[in-house]
Amino acid sequence: MKITWFGHSAFRLDFSDKVVLIDPYLTGNPAFTGDKAEAVRGVTHILVTHGHGDHYGDTVAIAAETGATVATNADLASWFAHKGVKRLEPMNTGGSIDAGGFSVTLVRADHSAAAIEDGMSQALGNANGIVVKAAGEPTVYHLGDTDIFSDMALIAEIHAPDIAFVPIGDRFTMGAQTASLAVRRFLKTERVVPIHYATFPLLAPNAEHFVAALDGAPTQVIVPEKNSAFDL
Repeated sequence: MKITWFGHSAFRLDFSDKVVLIDPYLTGNPAFTGDKAEAVRGVTHILVTHGHGDHYGDTVAIAAETGATVATNADLASWFAHKGVKRLEPMNTGGSIDAGGFSVTLVRADHSAAAIEDGMSQALGNANGIVVKAAGEPTVYHLGDTDIFSDMALIAEIHAPDIAFVPIGDRFTMGAQTASLAVRRFLKTERVVPIHYATFPLLAPNAEHFVAALDGAPTQVIVPEKNSAFDL
């Protein structure tokens, strides 16, 4: 699997004949400095954790351009349908789908999930984490935006992720110390990637405290360069 982090919570997963985007916040993302056309080239699926603009991002435009299938919670899926998205897989917390060569599962996250349109807040279901599984590939757990919760241990037990994308930015999600506790006590994955930081001034400016807090832990912390791929 080739994994590309576009900054914030946005990822591209390349494996087999699939190209999967998670939370494709590209337009307006200060951390995204790549070529958008290249970033979305060949996309087959878009997975969205929740209905905040810095997570669903360019979903509607990318789906229109590529014909990608969008999988997300049922309320947000209905909203996307209203926006013109044609290929949708509505889901809800705890549910899984066969996406054709891999599976997607929505799991719990503790966060809000409303979109703001014309100055009004519109509820779009619950926030979720996402687990991606494909035969012969590492199992990926994207935590979405969340605080720590003890049932992360159950998610890890059920899905046995090999790598977790963990928010550390504080203020809107858990911060570095709490995120490191989540990794040590509940997730216990082989590898973690810190996310949702260094995008805006309100967030943690770097991953240094998270890396330091996991010093000596059996989990490897991967801090990828933004807009550059790494293999797993």
